[in-house]
Amino acid sequence: MKKRQFLKLTGIMGAGVVVAPFMACSEASKPEEKTGTPEEPTAPEAIEFTLPALGYGFDALAPKIDAMTMEIHHGKHHAGYVRKLNAALMDAPQYAGMSLEEIMAAVSADETGVRNNGGGHFNHSLYWQVISPSEAKAPTGDLLNAINEAFGSVEAFSEAFFTAAKTRFGSGWAWLSVGTDGKLFVSSTPNQDNPMMKGIVDAPGTPILGIDVWEHAYYLNYQNMRGDYINAFMELINWDVVAKNFAG
Repeated sequence: MKKRQFLKLTGIMGAGVVVAPFMACSEASKPEEKTGTPEEPTAPEAIEFTLPALGYGFDALAPKIDAMTMEIHHGKHHAGYVRKLNAALMDAPQYAGMSLEEIMAAVSADETGVRNNGGGHFNHSLYWQVISPSEAKAPTGDLLNAINEAFGSVEAFSEAFFTAAKTRFGSGWAWLSVGTDGKLFVSSTPNQDNPMMKGIVDAPGTPILGIDVWEHAYYLNYQNMRGDYINAFMELINWDVVAKNFAG
């Protein structure tokens, strides 16, 4: 091989050795290209609400509240509110992942499906808890002190609560609630509204005791004698539960 040809050949090979590593480094240094679309955040799942158990038999409160009224009230009326609430929430994704209490605080007056059925579920769930066949029949401790501070005496509270329930026109509820100032107050609401609905009611708060004065709660046993039903209800109040609600 002639000297000129040898130099030409080795020059080409040398160039290949020098250029190739830089080409490889250049390719390796390129950032990986991401493909596809960015993942969207997962939306919270809707809560499926269920009918709570009574915790006692349908006949446990008789004769003050008869077994048939309890069975229809719990198994038909309350169950219907739960079923219709779940249906209403399917068209209200803004409430996905919220607890019942959070929904009550956020619901607006024109959201009738969630308002009426969510209220029906919340109100009845509290109602079953605060009555009992054989538990504490008088307030004590911190709850008693709070009642005395707000009303002057247990007797004065009982009169205010009775009046609120008796004079609620049509269907609705009467409540003992803790206000935003931490003090107890008595109020009543129409239909299935409750003090948790701060954007709807005049006196917002956290209810710790509630009585249903819809006719379905008492008519089989008391007909139009709502006052007799209220007196019977007040003899069934489980003050231990009300005290826990107050402490909570």
